[in-house]
Amino acid sequence: MAAVDLTTHPGHLARRLQQAHYLLWTTMVSEEITSPQYGLLNALMAEPGLDQRTVGERVSLDRSTVAEVVSRLSRRGLIEKVRDVEDGRRYLLRPTPEGAAVHRKLTVRTARMNHVFLSPLSDAEQTVFLDMLQRVSDAAEALRGAERAPARG
Repeated sequence: MAAVDLTTHPGHLARRLQQAHYLLWTTMVSEEITSPQYGLLNALMAEPGLDQRTVGERVSLDRSTVAEVVSRLSRRGLIEKVRDVEDGRRYLLRPTPEGAAVHRKLTVRTARMNHVFLSPLSDAEQTVFLDMLQRVSDAAEALRGAERAPARG
């Protein structure tokens, strides 16, 4: 069987895109705070007081990944865990003042990085590209959710 053209394979292109994003992130945004960590911190800036499960859903992180991200941000003093007064079994997460300052700094850097990342595209192409990425990502997450749903019958 002949080799296939991987430039027609979305997974191959997505991996290349992720590699480029990672390189830009570590050189232009932060070597210490990862993109998922920034995403979680950003979600808590928008909605302080979310529980771990909910914030993970907001930024599309699985349970084990969100637990690790929360642990790292908490150890760095960027978020704090506060016991929920209505349900003592769970913790609510909030950015600390240092976390808010780091978020402000990284938000500026992220905007610059995104400008560089998308620079090969015109403004109109960027809008279409981001819309397409969102649609494909949403569909992939829906498939992943369907795989986890219990079978009915």
